[in-house]
Amino acid sequence: MGKSAVRKIVIEVAQSLWDVFFEEHMPVPSQENFKKIADNFYIIWNFPSCLGALDGKHIRLQCPRSSGLMFYDYKGYFSIVLQALVDANYRFVNIDVGGYAKQSDGGTFKSSPLYKKMVHGSLNIPKNRKLHNSNLKLPYIIIADEAYPLMKNLLKLYSKQDLNP
Repeated sequence: MGKSAVRKIVIEVAQSLWDVFFEEHMPVPSQENFKKIADNFYIIWNFPSCLGALDGKHIRLQCPRSSGLMFYDYKGYFSIVLQALVDANYRFVNIDVGGYAKQSDGGTFKSSPLYKKMVHGSLNIPKNRKLHNSNLKLPYIIIADEAYPLMKNLLKLYSKQDLNP
């Protein structure tokens, strides 16, 4: 078979698998699902009210035709970005595949459906909850590294540049 035929078959099969299994294996979490994820983060990692950990990963590829440098990353090769939100057991809760390598993690996030749902309040994030053994109420949050924007429900690390010994 020719390359173009195989390429078309692979794309069609991957899309069909996604269409059939997406809702069953990666549905948009309900508030109850998010609460279970947060409970597991507390049990496993001793981190309360955490709905997931978010980060991007560059997946190497050959330079797509007519793409210019959009897929050329800071590491010196061509790639697309897989952005993933995972639960306390490293299972995918949400993914976004296909971000330009040239974008930062924050830029990939801002163009993702996850960001749009967070901004519009349609992600099913539960209301604030009391901290274990306390009356202090905390919002549920997603944790990410310093490349991501600070948001109401997105907590990021301090920038390494701003830290001293």
